[in-house]
Amino acid sequence: MQRAEPLAASWTASLALGFESRRGRTVLGTRRAEGPLVIQKPLYPEGSEVCHAIVVHPPGGVAGGDELTLSVEAARESAALITTPGAGKWYRSAGPWAKQRLHFDVKGSLEWLPRETIVFDGALAELDCEIRLSSGARYIGWEIVCLGRTGSGERFTRGKLGLRASVFRGDRLAWLERGTIDGGGRILGSPAGLDGKTVFGTLIATLDSTGVLPECRKLAATTQLPGLLVARYLGGSTEEAFAKFSALWKLLRPAVMQREAVPPRIWST
Repeated sequence: MQRAEPLAASWTASLALGFESRRGRTVLGTRRAEGPLVIQKPLYPEGSEVCHAIVVHPPGGVAGGDELTLSVEAARESAALITTPGAGKWYRSAGPWAKQRLHFDVKGSLEWLPRETIVFDGALAELDCEIRLSSGARYIGWEIVCLGRTGSGERFTRGKLGLRASVFRGDRLAWLERGTIDGGGRILGSPAGLDGKTVFGTLIATLDSTGVLPECRKLAATTQLPGLLVARYLGGSTEEAFAKFSALWKLLRPAVMQREAVPPRIWST
């Protein structure tokens, strides 16, 4: 019988990053790592004000029982852009849940632009993201999820995916979304759910102005909330989702960050 995941011991890994501004240069002032979750050497493709960083999970996939935690603090006047080198793979589980926790404390500016998350058939996965924004903080981030290895014809017929995302402005909850997707469940085919699509994504940006809203709506379903813009993708291609969100980011970055878009170098490798 073919296995959907390698046999491996469970991993608990955490990575805490602190970005700060020193004389106009954003530096990685704090880095604490435990287990297989690391950051590559910071890069500065657009000058010293913005630090680009690549977070890497060396095992290459997340198995049942694994727990990953990424905490990022962007201090006032700092500017950080974080991405990942490739798709995150969540393997089928024999019983234990795999969990990912993201916690972003933003006082300056932060961009979280990872590659897609692929949830294998039979996976038991929890994805939790909490974003805390101080007054004047700027943020653009997305999450793209693919249910099943669709390239090989696999569908998400078994398992479960739990999702939770929250955005706080100070102590006030500004946005909350949570839900559960059961493998083979009704939500997969329901017109009120995923409507038979296998890839979905959400992009969130801090934005008060509505000037770019018409252009954003040409690329994705977009909603303007008080101080936040939320864009959605629902379709059948991670490449299309990434392309649309990248195009949205190029539109939004000048309005949110007051900077032109300079894509991470790893996107072109």
